[in-house]
Amino acid sequence: MSSDITKLQLDNGLTVLLKEIHTAPLISHWLWYRVGSRDEVPGLTGTSHWVEHMQFKGTPQFPAGDLDKAISRDGGIWNAMTYIDWTTYFETMPAPKIDLALRLEADRMHNSVFDPQEVASERTVIISERQGNENSPLFRLDEEIQAAAFRVHPYHHEVIGDMADLETIQRDDLYSHYRRFYNPANAVLTLAGDFDSADMLARIRDLFGAVPAADTPARLSRPEPPQKGQRRIVLEGPGETTFVKACYHAPRAVDADFLPFSVLESLLTGPSSLNLFGGGISNKTSRLYRALVEAELAVSVGGSLQATIDPFLFSVTATVHPERDAEDIISVLDAEIERALQEPPTNGELARAVKQARALFAYGSESITNQAFWLGFVEMFADYEWFLNYLDRLAAVTPEDVQRVAQTYLVPQNRVLGIYLPTGSQEDHS
Repeated sequence: MSSDITKLQLDNGLTVLLKEIHTAPLISHWLWYRVGSRDEVPGLTGTSHWVEHMQFKGTPQFPAGDLDKAISRDGGIWNAMTYIDWTTYFETMPAPKIDLALRLEADRMHNSVFDPQEVASERTVIISERQGNENSPLFRLDEEIQAAAFRVHPYHHEVIGDMADLETIQRDDLYSHYRRFYNPANAVLTLAGDFDSADMLARIRDLFGAVPAADTPARLSRPEPPQKGQRRIVLEGPGETTFVKACYHAPRAVDADFLPFSVLESLLTGPSSLNLFGGGISNKTSRLYRALVEAELAVSVGGSLQATIDPFLFSVTATVHPERDAEDIISVLDAEIERALQEPPTNGELARAVKQARALFAYGSESITNQAFWLGFVEMFADYEWFLNYLDRLAAVTPEDVQRVAQTYLVPQNRVLGIYLPTGSQEDHS
């Protein structure tokens, strides 16, 4: 473990990581829970995301509506996010004001109210959010592809949940989910910024150490069986634009193949940021950009490879040029994939792909907020050593590694191919 990181566990099971950064009078505070959409069963999909919403609806100590004003008045920002593997909450505050964030998160770890009226109000909000998502062709296509790619594993459904469940989930379902997963042994607290570690740890012990211990909840374990052949989806809907999305089953973040796959992604589509709160960089030197966008077959093309607990997906998404069709895209995509299978990248290509992946990793790691993000994020699937060793392992990838990973994963029987065909009409959700 890096010498500038303090890592320990409180008696109640809470994992704490602290990193002193004295470049600015700021502190970023994150609280991570090992719960996401992968922990939901049919009938309760969307529960993790809904519980996240309810965490902003108040406790007896911090009533709903007061917190936004308090955080803003102290010059801070705060937010939250639910993903397939985890849920996280953060506050970045002026250093002298961080105690508000500590008190808030320690309190709502155990004392959130889940008022029935607030649950009913939030049902309307989340259903509206779901309906808004359904206006996006790519959301619709993503949902169909995920359902086809995962027949067994709970990565099957979208984080927001299925509409049928959003209409029927009850207050006690949400509260039970909260009580089961929101406990110290299932959480990771991270802080980065302008503080003294000994003083900060004493305050954390005072606030979070008082939260009652509970058993670490078991997580769903339903491994996805190997896919036996390509699955192809054609979806029709409103709009004027055709989309093509090719998704390949990909390795876990802790697998040896993940870093070579990251270089392969950079080569094909440009690197995607593992920091979901980070930005991006240009992908104009990638093979698929040159083959599709510069050739005016597609308006845009991009890729996505995320660090996940279980094997997830590497996705290639292309927005088809108005004067082209989906099969034009698929033909060129297949030719570029075959090229990756048949020959390793040149040393120059590899160097450029690694350089871009390194740059994006650096951009997503530089601010105090991002530093605190990484402390907790990697604990969701590995530990902080994964972050510390990332660049060295990236630099060690060889052309042969990239070709081997392509030959292992980018094969037709490992792919779900999705096509969105626009009907030209617009749907009315009113």
